[in-house]
Amino acid sequence: MTADALLHAASANCPNCFAETTGNFCHQCSQETTLHPPSTREFLHEFIGHYVALEGKLWKSLWLLLLKPGRLTLEYIQGRRVRYVQPLRIYLTFSLIFFALIKFSGVNFFETGHTGPSVVANQSSAQKTVPNDQNETFQDAGKLADQLHAGWGPRVEAFLAQPQDQMVHQLSKTFFAYGPYALFALMPVFALLLKLLYLGTGRRYGAHLLFALHANAFAFAVLALQIALPSRWGFIHFVLLAWMVIYLPLAMRRVYGGGKFVTFLRWIVLMLLHSLCIALAIAATLGSAFVA
Repeated sequence: MTADALLHAASANCPNCFAETTGNFCHQCSQETTLHPPSTREFLHEFIGHYVALEGKLWKSLWLLLLKPGRLTLEYIQGRRVRYVQPLRIYLTFSLIFFALIKFSGVNFFETGHTGPSVVANQSSAQKTVPNDQNETFQDAGKLADQLHAGWGPRVEAFLAQPQDQMVHQLSKTFFAYGPYALFALMPVFALLLKLLYLGTGRRYGAHLLFALHANAFAFAVLALQIALPSRWGFIHFVLLAWMVIYLPLAMRRVYGGGKFVTFLRWIVLMLLHSLCIALAIAATLGSAFVA
């Protein structure tokens, strides 16, 4: 029997886990028992369906995520999961899209429009010099850095003495290299804040983490749209911004319940604490450019 014939034949044992099978699918690992070399069409369908997720469940997930605050989280908690994209995948997808759009759209968070410190090359030694007042400022910053960690001072001084275009380039490079990881690391912190705000409700930490993934995936999706849409579409930008503001308290009330006023207070506290965490994470990320 040829290899193709062996692939077409339904085996009494699963080719993957070797469990005994009686149907078209293994009851242990769910692999098909009747196999054949995939055609080009089948291969493309599998790639699109399982790796790009451009099937019906993607559109169902997007519909609930973007337009039904908290509904996707409730569906997952209540056990209806197969019909939707997994929470971690949908978060990673929109976060990657967001950072890719920032990187390739020309948006620059670090350009100030001011010229950097004057750098003059000495003809004999090619050493960089800066005005005395700026040099004193750099030294003060270096001393402060040394108090935080021994050895950081000279690195901070060297960073600040660079021309501005080099500083901007280094900050941007650091942000795109570590920013996505820093924000992803905040997901457990966001979930912990929810846990503290909803003590006594009986919700497990995993449910809060699920809510955090969906809420931040929504934020990345809307911010990505803001970047992608032309700036002349001012009204659309305003609508997206307004929807992003009211989305989270609506989602919190749908998932956790509670009165409007109490939910509003919890939302205010959550936003203040989460904004502080984001600021600290970004500061730590960019700070690594000083001492790299």
